[in-house]
Order: sequence, then C-alpha cells, then structure tokens
Amino acid sequence: MSFRIIVMAKQVPDTRNVGKDAMKADGTVNRGALPAIYNPEDLNALEFALKIKDRVEGAEIVVVTMGPSRAAGIIREAMYRGADSGILLTDRKFAGSDTLATSYALSMAIRKLEPYDIVIAGRQAIDGDTAQVGPQTAEKLNLPQITYAETLENIDEKSISVKRRLERGVETVKSPLPVLITVNASAEECRPRHAKRVMQFKHSRTVTELQEESRDYTELFDQRPYLTIQEWSVEDVNADVANLGLSGSPTKVKKIENVVFKAKETRVLSDSDDDIDGMMKDLIDSHVLG
Repeated sequence: MSFRIIVMAKQVPDTRNVGKDAMKADGTVNRGALPAIYNPEDLNALEFALKIKDRVEGAEIVVVTMGPSRAAGIIREAMYRGADSGILLTDRKFAGSDTLATSYALSMAIRKLEPYDIVIAGRQAIDGDTAQVGPQTAEKLNLPQITYAETLENIDEKSISVKRRLERGVETVKSPLPVLITVNASAEECRPRHAKRVMQFKHSRTVTELQEESRDYTELFDQRPYLTIQEWSVEDVNADVANLGLSGSPTKVKKIENVVFKAKETRVLSDSDDDIDGMMKDLIDSHVLG
C-alpha cells in the first residue's frame, strides 16, 4: 500500500532570546540575529505523522520546509526521528512572506508532491502565533481540515478519526482522505532521535550546503541517493512571484519587543499567622484581591 504523509515544518527564531536587533527596518524578523530551533508544535506534528506511519504499512513521510539553506537542519532532525525524505523551498523571492504568501508557496510545493494522503502541520509557529498557515494551505489545496488535533484514534485507506482538543472540551472528528491536520502542543511529544538513523542520515545535505561546506560527497551521494535533500525554487513549484515575498504579503509587522516582567517590590514573610493576615489585608486594600 502506497501512503504518503507530508509534514509541513518550520525553523523558527528562538523567541526566548529576542534582542534589539531582532527586527529589520522593513518590519521583517532578522532571523540571522536569533538562534534557530525546530518549531515546537511542528515536532508534535511529526510525532503524529510517525504514529500514522507505525500503523500504516508502507507509509512514507516527506518533510517540507521553507527558508534559507540552514533550514535544512530541521529536515535532517526529522529524518533522525523517522521521516523518510525532505524538501527545502529556498529562494530569495520567498523572503519576507507572511502567512498568506507562505501558505501559497507551500500549497504549490504540495501540489507537486501529488498524490498524497495526509498533510500535517503544527497548530502555529512561535515566531508568529497566528495559526493561519495550516488552514490557509488547506483552503488553497481544497482539502478538508482538522485543526487542534491531539490524538490519532483510527485510520484506514479512506478515512481518519482524530481527537481534537478545544477550549472547553474535546471532540472526535472523522474525515475522508486526503485531509490537512494541524496538531496541538498538547499532543504527544516527538520521539527522540534514533541512533541508527542518525548514522544513516548524518551526511544528508542540500546542494547549497555542500557548496557552502566545500565538501565533495559525489561518490557517497551516488551510492546513497537518499542522502540528497532536494531544494526547490520558485520556478520549480511554478509559483507566481506576485503572490510571494513582501509584494504578496498584505500583513506588515509594526514592531516586536521582548517583554520582561519585573517585581516592583518584594516582602519576606515568616510562617506566623500575623504576617500572613497582614499580607492578605494589604492585597485586599490595594484591590489585588477582592
């Protein structure tokens, strides 16, 4: 049985380390000034895909990400954990894309990967927190979608059942295939790297990475074609440049900043009832309580 799962993943700046140089003059994030990490909820999405692969014989996982050459690192990370291959969308014409332009680029890449059965992504990325790319991609592909997925309930050749967690409860949803699913952070954490897969894929590279590293792996890559991480440009996915980058992005970022909460004052209390009663009285008088 041929069964293809496409996982949309993103390399994001570590928002725990936002500094004064984190934003460019054009309102885009200066990704070069921040450490890059695998978007956390995309790891939950990868585990969701791996759970499906565990159940479906012959299932294949293809990871698709968009970014500069260094973004290939998360494709390798996914391979270490169980993904089969990956594609990096990389082109200067993609730069500055908001969610609308990003979903358009991803949808064009996914069309090129047809036929597929399931597209999976994290609910949202920590550098934007919009939760828009998944649903927008589904709309562009004319796919049914299940959002806020938490647990895989059942899957067969024609349909999938998923438990999704909402603000005030949970529900089980069944959808025909193909379908796009976005996965919550409350879903199961991604499994760790597998030592054998690390050894198998540690030399996987894109052509650009090989050029930047000045390494000649020609013979190795001829013997092991699975080590090649494909790079696709705007032309490769037949995308319209007008719908990409800043020109295709109606969203503009005005400002980003790192907010640090600081205590205005501190009090040291003993374990006596008088101290605790006094603190409660002060909190009530200042309308913090009551």
